[in-house]
Amino acid sequence: MSKQRVIFCDFDGTITVNDNIVAIMKHFQPEGWDTLVNQVISKEITIREGVGRMFALLPASRRQEVVDYAIGNVTIRSGFRELLDYCKQEGILFLVTSGGIDFFVYPVLSSFAIPKENIYCNASDFSGTHIRILWPHSCDAECDNDCGMCKTKIIRSYPRETYERIMIGDSVTDFAGAKLADTVFARSHLIELCQELGLNYYPFEDFHDVIKRLEEMKVREL
Repeated sequence: MSKQRVIFCDFDGTITVNDNIVAIMKHFQPEGWDTLVNQVISKEITIREGVGRMFALLPASRRQEVVDYAIGNVTIRSGFRELLDYCKQEGILFLVTSGGIDFFVYPVLSSFAIPKENIYCNASDFSGTHIRILWPHSCDAECDNDCGMCKTKIIRSYPRETYERIMIGDSVTDFAGAKLADTVFARSHLIELCQELGLNYYPFEDFHDVIKRLEEMKVREL
């Protein structure tokens, strides 16, 4: 019996054209944000630490400005709606696994037919003096990457014996998860990692590329 296909899809820089966290920081320019971004990319500090410290630089009093900018700045990558339609047609489970934050992830995805329980992201708290990021999907005992939003934990909850695990991503938040996937669709920094580790990956520019490759994979299995 063939395995159930499940897609774990990143949000920032994957579903969206830009990395929204970086875009927010570039726009509001809190002192020290660029150093933190570079430290996350170079793995000097963990994703959870870097993202938490970046948002802690922004006053909570600027909540509406931050939210409005984050939502208004988003461009959805071409073919995303078509990919969702394709997954529905083919019975592929589609999950959003995002290192992004609830205040922009949920509003941006609200116009697409994705059940809220299939969207995993970090949460936010504006009740203090500065923005505080919360981690409802943090690492378990099997992951020591301090991911913040632990993609490997979610992927592991869909056992390899039962599911064909497909990851779509672009950057540092996808590195650990890519190692667990049967197939990776990669952009940007994730391509370099896949090449380095010899992972089964396909580069893509937009989601039309992903649909085409999924069709080819399906045909090969027949």
